[in-house]
Formats: sequence, C-alpha cells, structure tokens
Amino acid sequence: MFVVGLTGGIGSGKSTVSAMLASRGAVIIDADLITRQLQEPGAPVFESMVDRFGSGIVAADGTLDRQAVADIVFHDADALADLNALVHPAVGAEIANQLAAAAGAPVPNGAQRPVVILDVPLLVETGRSDVEVVVVVDTHEHHQHERLVTQRGLDPADATARMSRQASRADRLNRADLVIDNTGDLDQLEREVERVWQELCARSAPTGIASEE
Repeated sequence: MFVVGLTGGIGSGKSTVSAMLASRGAVIIDADLITRQLQEPGAPVFESMVDRFGSGIVAADGTLDRQAVADIVFHDADALADLNALVHPAVGAEIANQLAAAAGAPVPNGAQRPVVILDVPLLVETGRSDVEVVVVVDTHEHHQHERLVTQRGLDPADATARMSRQASRADRLNRADLVIDNTGDLDQLEREVERVWQELCARSAPTGIASEE
C-alpha cells in the first residue's frame, strides 16, 4: 500500500482535505479520531487519565472534559509529558492495527496501490518515518487563528497558545513533499486537492518502493 502522511496546523482545514481525499478512494487513518475513541468513558486510556489528573477532567455527562485537560497540560510541562505517555503508545498501536488492515483495501482509480492517508496533526513534531510522502495543508497563521476563534469558539489567547505549541508553518513546509494551499475558498481547495491527488496516484507506482531498496 502507498502510505501518505497528511498534516497541517490546527485550524488549517486538514479535516476538510481528509474528507475530500476519502471521497476519491483513499483510506483515512485519523489519529485525532483514534485518540477520541481511546478516551471514551470506560476505555483504559480514559481511566488512566482520570487516575492521573483527577475527576475534574470528567464532564457532568461522564465524558472527558477536553478543555479541562487542556487547561492542565498547557501550563505544566510535566503534566503534558504524563498525558503523552498515557495516550501516544495506545494511539500508535491502534494506528499500526489500522495500517495492517488497510493493506487489503481497494486500489482507487488512477492509482496502482491502495492509498492510505495517515492523518496526523503532529506528524512533523513526532518525525514519523513510516510514510512515503508528506502532504501539508498550508494556510496563513491569521487564517488559522480566525477559524479557531470563529468556528471552534476558542478564546483568542487559547487559540494563540495552541498554535504556538505546534511546529511552525516554515517547519511544516520544510518537511512537505507536496503542499495543498488552503488560503482561498472551498472551490480553490477542491482544485488543490485534485491536483495533489493526481500526483499521489502517479507516485503510487510500486517501482517507487523498489528503487529505494
């Protein structure tokens, strides 16, 4: 299978791009979705988080209060390290399971192998080496900030803090093999995704792997 890393800063529009790629036949492995599933009430990760951070991170309906968690770890490096130690290994294991399952996925039209999109917000920060191509969804920082405030309802200072804890725009672009420009409207984004999709299909030829061995 042809494994593609998809990343972008918070508020960049990566989820929209991921959905567009899925509509073209790609298999999506969404690290954020996996994380949320592992943090559902009763799951081992959820229980470990409550043990570490206390019942204050549990909302009235019994689910995880993500803002309460953020309020703790964004201001405490040790707490953030503990959270990562609880969550990241479990997420990594589930990603590995889904990658194995995706090996038998259908081959999209125009491609020569199943195309698997590994949607990882912190791909640049974690330095994953198990992808053949890195695609970055790029937009201006002020667009990211505006989306976080207007679409997700974050406090402006919180939005700024979350952005600052991710790789810089320059760092992501430096890691990119392909860039999807999301500085325009939805129609432009659709064209950008189609352009990159055609390039991914072209790069999916198995000879690309053989030449690297």
